[in-house]
Amino acid sequence: MASLLNIGLTGLSASQAYLNTTSHNIANAATPGFHRQTVTQEARDPQYSGGAFFGTGTGVTGVARSYSQLLEGQVLSADSRRAEYAAYSQFISQLDNVLADADTGLTPALNEFFGALQNVTSNPTNVAARQALLSSGDTLSARFRTLDGRISEIAEGVETEMRSTLESINGYAAAIAELNERMVISRTGGAGSAANDLLDQRDQAIAELNRLVKVSTVEQRDGSTSVFIGSGQSLVMGNRAKQLELGDQLDENGRSMITVRANSGAVEPLAESLVGGGTLGGLLAARREGTASAQRSLGLLATTLATEFNSQHALGLDLEGRLGGDFFKIGGVRVDPSDSGLSVRIDPGQVSSLTGSDYSLRYDGAAFQLTDLATGNAVPAAQMQLVTEADGSTTIRAQGLVFTGARSTLTEPAFVYPTRYTAGAIEVANRDPRAVAAAAPVLASPTRGDGSSLRIEQSGLLSRGSAAAGTELGLPALKYTFNAVDKRFELDAAAPGAAGWPATLAYDPATSAAGESFTLEGPGGVRLELKISGTPAANDVIALADNKGGVADNRNAALLGALQTDKLLFGSGGQATATLNNAYAQLVAKVGSKTREVQAGERTQTSLLDQAKASRDAVSGVNLDEEAANLVRFQQSYQAAAKVMGVAQRLFDEILAIAR
Repeated sequence: MASLLNIGLTGLSASQAYLNTTSHNIANAATPGFHRQTVTQEARDPQYSGGAFFGTGTGVTGVARSYSQLLEGQVLSADSRRAEYAAYSQFISQLDNVLADADTGLTPALNEFFGALQNVTSNPTNVAARQALLSSGDTLSARFRTLDGRISEIAEGVETEMRSTLESINGYAAAIAELNERMVISRTGGAGSAANDLLDQRDQAIAELNRLVKVSTVEQRDGSTSVFIGSGQSLVMGNRAKQLELGDQLDENGRSMITVRANSGAVEPLAESLVGGGTLGGLLAARREGTASAQRSLGLLATTLATEFNSQHALGLDLEGRLGGDFFKIGGVRVDPSDSGLSVRIDPGQVSSLTGSDYSLRYDGAAFQLTDLATGNAVPAAQMQLVTEADGSTTIRAQGLVFTGARSTLTEPAFVYPTRYTAGAIEVANRDPRAVAAAAPVLASPTRGDGSSLRIEQSGLLSRGSAAAGTELGLPALKYTFNAVDKRFELDAAAPGAAGWPATLAYDPATSAAGESFTLEGPGGVRLELKISGTPAANDVIALADNKGGVADNRNAALLGALQTDKLLFGSGGQATATLNNAYAQLVAKVGSKTREVQAGERTQTSLLDQAKASRDAVSGVNLDEEAANLVRFQQSYQAAAKVMGVAQRLFDEILAIAR
């Protein structure tokens, strides 16, 4: 009877274990990270009796957790990517809204500015039209600054979110380290078996951490889990967790660097390229590819507009007959560190070669290394023009920039930001409407004889040389007479101020009647352009004179207006390929395309995450219908085991009754 009673008792104990575990599953059906648990059992060793082996009941061997490492890995991977896209989308969408807005974008302000310039072209003596141009210039400058400021606000929002994310990462890392310690203790007291609920808690903490930054884990022999981020940077080792911080130290791109603080207190920078995935990865991508890139591109537009407009404005005359000054002010190129001894300026003649990139420049003892920080690629030496100055310094012309510095002070990299801060600093430098240089400084007129078809197609100033803004050009009256025999125009060298100007201009009507251009360089570096066509008669005269009194002249205003449709940016093969409006449209399209790409990626990863969760939950999730059925089944099993014990009791009682 004792064996029958023991068998019933083991069945009762096993059924009790099943009921407890099933109830635990039902109670935690909605607990995040909980994995369904099942009791494992096996038959006890049989006993030999009466020529056969008889069973002795059952024994509970443990409680197993329904867990698939493959399916859990798929969920973690999809969740990390989804979180990365979601964080990126949050900020790139804001950037897209700022740049693409039909009312607050740059395009309306550009069109308004050049429209005001067209009014000046139509009526160059009208002071009201000139004042309207200055006001439109203020509006355009303010729009640049507003857009730049909004991009900066988005960038600050990214960094604020990064700090919050790093704090959360540190919290989860500390929680995992604590759970590791509890896990080791539980294994010690559990004969080498870990508590399933502690495993669930730790896996959930790892999942939450993985949502913030992609992690990899390694199980240790003592039951703890080591957690690594990025390309192998340890975050949690045993019961010790490191801390991530967004420090005050800036990287080569001028961005705050992520640092790792070890338990010893030592702080080391963490390369951005080593961190990926999760919310933090998305924020880093938004900062790197979104705000920083947009700010540089917007600055490139501001730099190109200001430089080209100022260059052409300087070649005109204002209402007082003086040479024009700068219309826009954008400040200088920023160099860090400021005590590097390196000076950098925009090359006015190579504005289309500007790329909008930031650079580092250093001298490695043998050659200068100029590196594009956006791509990490070195600028080929063939694209760098080096000149050693008399004072021993070196001037380098490359990428639309002019670098000047000494080899001895550039053994450490100097970082150059040509356009990043331009849009936030641009403003109108000219406040006097009469100082708008709408007139061309040069007046060319022909004197034709009988049968002559000589025409002056174009004349103007190419360079004012040493003449300063706000002064008169002082161009002497130059007279060139056509020598039909020698087929050339000859300068009247006896005229006052004629010395230093080209004595002759070769012109053969047989080959040049369609048009011939000349560049005339005189004293002080002044250079004029002259284009003529037709067949001149003998003794035809071309007279060049200062246009000081030409207040109604609008030729320079027309050239300024042409900058709206001229190709000024993205030089390729020495030729610019995009207008200002085209360049801005490309920026908007680039950001918009990236926004759509990120949003599509988020939707895709959300779908993949749902599929991965469904597959995992099919294995690990709690099905309440199934558990309810199990509860009834194990209740019946419990009752049956109790019935066995009851039978054993009655049989024992009957034996005792026989004995009496």
